Amino acid sequence: MLKKTLLSALVLAVGITLIANLATADTSGKRIALSNNYAGNSWRQAMLKSWDKVTGAAVKDGVVAEAPAFTTAENQVTEQAAQIQNLILQGYDAIVLNAASPEGLNGAVKQACDAGIVVVSFDGIVTEPCAYRIAVDFKGMGAVQLDYLAGRLPKGGNVLEIRGLAGVFVDDAISAGIHSGVAKHPQFKIVGSVHGDWAQAVAQKAVAGILPSLPEIKAVVTQGGDGYGAAQAFSAAGRPTPLIIMGNRHDELTWWQEQKNTNGYETMSVSIAPGVSTLAFWVAQMILEGAEVSRDLTVPFLQINQDTLEASLANTEPGGVANVEYSLNDAKAVVSGK
Repeated sequence: MLKKTLLSALVLAVGITLIANLATADTSGKRIALSNNYAGNSWRQAMLKSWDKVTGAAVKDGVVAEAPAFTTAENQVTEQAAQIQNLILQGYDAIVLNAASPEGLNGAVKQACDAGIVVVSFDGIVTEPCAYRIAVDFKGMGAVQLDYLAGRLPKGGNVLEIRGLAGVFVDDAISAGIHSGVAKHPQFKIVGSVHGDWAQAVAQKAVAGILPSLPEIKAVVTQGGDGYGAAQAFSAAGRPTPLIIMGNRHDELTWWQEQKNTNGYETMSVSIAPGVSTLAFWVAQMILEGAEVSRDLTVPFLQINQDTLEASLANTEPGGVANVEYSLNDAKAVVSGK
């Protein structure tokens, strides 16, 4: 009887220990910082606004102690590496990172991991194995544009490519997808390429500069923040407006709506939702809480079609970008793969 009693007590003690180990950790005293490499366009401004909105509520509710955002003045690897090192010295528990380079920041990221800091990269992800990555299929985002053009313009034609910010992984990935789409649909030919820096004014100037040297353009493929600028450049040059792929910015959607109402203009729009920063925040919080999370997570890009234009525009702030902000439950669904 004594042996059975002792055995029961032992089993009970082990069970209590296991339950305690499974309990989630309290993150109310944890500090999560956002390290951002660039803020010079409407997408980045919307991203930071979403971060402040969601993390501000999380701090107010006592989920975490603080969650400030830090943005470098220039899109430079050395400057962001120094920023990360400062965050390490300041003792943050987690760093959410939009990186200037997938490889260039790996040294600083490894230093953070070695200091026991959780690093969650998104949008501009890093390849350092100790970090977590929330990736969008940017190559697919480029390729889908050519699939759309093939359906709309089966005979093909000349295409102008507007790229993003030179030297950034996202720009290279989307452009690679566009070029793979051209290989898949050889009736299209890219006859010109400019960098629009994901900014309307920059794109307009770049397109205006190259247009005099280009033949007839049937379509313009883009990366976001450049569609309206392209339309303005074609108009100013007195050239027919081609089929321009848009990038979910309010000015692009507004122009598209006006053209649709006037002459039935038809296109599509695609970009990553700026609120992906909030998903990265919740993933970092979950990891600090003790959740098991895959090092690599994927979120879909946000596509707007002709029949969803009105609703998307109605929910997009002037000067902003069509957006999705994530809750903790959304993050749990992404982590679980649902």
